[in-house]
Amino acid sequence: MPSSSSRNAFVDGNHRTDLLTVDLSSRCCKTTQSSSITPPPPPKGLLVATPVEEGEYPVVMLLHGYLLYNSFYSQLMLHVSSHGFIVIAPQLYSIAGPDTMDEIKSTAEIIDWLSDGLNHFLPPQVTPNLTKFALSGHSRGGKTAFSVALKKFGYSSDLKISALIGIDPVDGTGKAKQTPPPVLTYEPNSFDLDKVHVLVIGSGLGELARNPLFPPCAPPGVNHREFFRECQGPAWHFVAKDYGHLDMLDDDTKGLRGKSSYCLCKNGEERRPMRRFVGGIVVSFLMAYLEGDDRDLVKIKDGCHEGLPVEIQEFEVK
Repeated sequence: MPSSSSRNAFVDGNHRTDLLTVDLSSRCCKTTQSSSITPPPPPKGLLVATPVEEGEYPVVMLLHGYLLYNSFYSQLMLHVSSHGFIVIAPQLYSIAGPDTMDEIKSTAEIIDWLSDGLNHFLPPQVTPNLTKFALSGHSRGGKTAFSVALKKFGYSSDLKISALIGIDPVDGTGKAKQTPPPVLTYEPNSFDLDKVHVLVIGSGLGELARNPLFPPCAPPGVNHREFFRECQGPAWHFVAKDYGHLDMLDDDTKGLRGKSSYCLCKNGEERRPMRRFVGGIVVSFLMAYLEGDDRDLVKIKDGCHEGLPVEIQEFEVK
């Protein structure tokens, strides 16, 4: 596997990658010992970014934001995957109301499926290492990720979560206006995650409304600040200055939903810097806590990483 000695987490890594679609109609890539054994399909359709070189790689699940498509995260997924991770993004729903219980249930079911199913749909030379599993989510997907990790609502998985990542997580439209079931408690350090390592990323513009007609996409009281405040250590919190709630999505998000992603939130000048920032922070965090290499994360913490694509507005660790 390529050496990490020259790695810059904020640019693409050394691994060649591929983007796969796995759904009910997908044929498995690997044969089993018995041709009569058919691997189970995933409970929901998946987009999978994977290295293509032979090896064993940690697995990261990414949950999409409200009414977004998993394909909108393909550039971010490929960035993370190029540093030696298998990144899977389920399409949890096409249409949904305010209640997230179905997403929580589906996420737990997909995590349970990984042990029996994922390996069969990857390239033959690629093996997932599920002893190093990270759960992440953006926006409402971040709330869902925390809900599953906290095992609060009756749905959880037997697979151990080694790391938890909230990418501008949101739990509603404002304090006392949480979407059901509410995950935030408004009690500091109340999230009992059994010492799972946590990363929370926030957007500096997410708390601001784009115009008087649209509310903020990551409102105060239900956004990254409160999620981090309720985390117990070890937990990291980074906020990117001058970038918005959807600025980590692909440059070209197609269709009506894709076009609306440029109109609903207050955005930065372009998406690439924020996407590189999110990808790099995620890679640095995963390398530190899944692979035991904290060089990039320490450089970022100490303010001496030369590759930062954005200005860090706030930083906290506990």
